[in-house]
Amino acid sequence: MMNAYDKIYLDDAMSNLAVMLDYGSATYGDPETFFNRFLVSDISKQFAMGNPRYLSGMSGIELAERVVEETGRMPLNAEYKTFGRSATYWAGWALAYLQWYTGYAFEKIRDWGVDIGYILSLYPTYHEADITKFIETATLRMDEFKDRSRNSLKRQRESAGLTQQELARRSGVKLRMIQAYEQNYQDISKAEVGSVIKLAKALSCSVEDLLA
Repeated sequence: MMNAYDKIYLDDAMSNLAVMLDYGSATYGDPETFFNRFLVSDISKQFAMGNPRYLSGMSGIELAERVVEETGRMPLNAEYKTFGRSATYWAGWALAYLQWYTGYAFEKIRDWGVDIGYILSLYPTYHEADITKFIETATLRMDEFKDRSRNSLKRQRESAGLTQQELARRSGVKLRMIQAYEQNYQDISKAEVGSVIKLAKALSCSVEDLLA
């Protein structure tokens, strides 16, 4: 597993994402609503790629205001002060470490079961523990979600007694795409409809079985 960026930026990144989420949630809505705004903004992509300007060159409040500017709402310039670690502050702080540790995009982390609601649910248990305890729990959940999503195609293929190469030959879908779907590098639910139909036909199963 490769870290998202150099560790020298990690402390700033954790503090800034924590303040961004805390301030953004308090000023512009609930944590999940604000975080979804963050996900569709370019800030989330730049942050995940380790752009120093976003990790440490801007404050958390500036990041939050950029998020709402990009997603179609004018900043309110509300006065904000942090008083210790709120649950939302901790959620942003822990999420920043998780993203750095795994190197995954924030959207992938969310799709693999670790959304803001889930992180907040861990606050009572982990906010005073070493961050590695949270990481163990979060990465285990992500692995379970990845296994669940990749197994739909893999399970049907193995049930049919086919190798990936044989499925590619029977379906006409490229081998590298089948591998990407099974390894969860590509989301089969976002594949071309024709490709999913070809796979289902070759496996003698329904499209719904592959998208389950």
